[in-house]
Amino acid sequence: MIRRFGETPQAGRKYTRRVGVYGILPRGRHLLLTCQTEPGPDLQLPGGGIDPGESPITALHREVYEETGWLVAAPRRIGAFRRFTYMPEYDLWAEKICLIYRARPVRHIGPPTEPFHDALWMDTADAAQMLGNGGDRHFATLHLQRL
Repeated sequence: MIRRFGETPQAGRKYTRRVGVYGILPRGRHLLLTCQTEPGPDLQLPGGGIDPGESPITALHREVYEETGWLVAAPRRIGAFRRFTYMPEYDLWAEKICLIYRARPVRHIGPPTEPFHDALWMDTADAAQMLGNGGDRHFATLHLQRL
């Protein structure tokens, strides 16, 4: 059973399952995050959907690079959660299965390549309160407890 965060699914509404990977990306007391400005703003753990035929690790590397411009190393899965939400960019009601990995940001290549995303470093304690969904906040809080 995967813990659910956020809204209870609405009776009678069809949700499409979308599996994605997201990163806790620490450096010292800070986390590398992304702010999606459209349709947002929404502060998020970097990550996103796994493409057909793609492994979760490959998707994590791709999504982190697209949303932050950083390369990461040593990814390790630390948990998962699910949430039911509307995704306006896809006009889709989704059951998001979010696989959470901790990885080490190792090299900044350039700006994010994903439109409407800005990378930023934030103190972990602030991130644990400001991330845009309960699941992201939960995993940031768990990381904060390790510091």
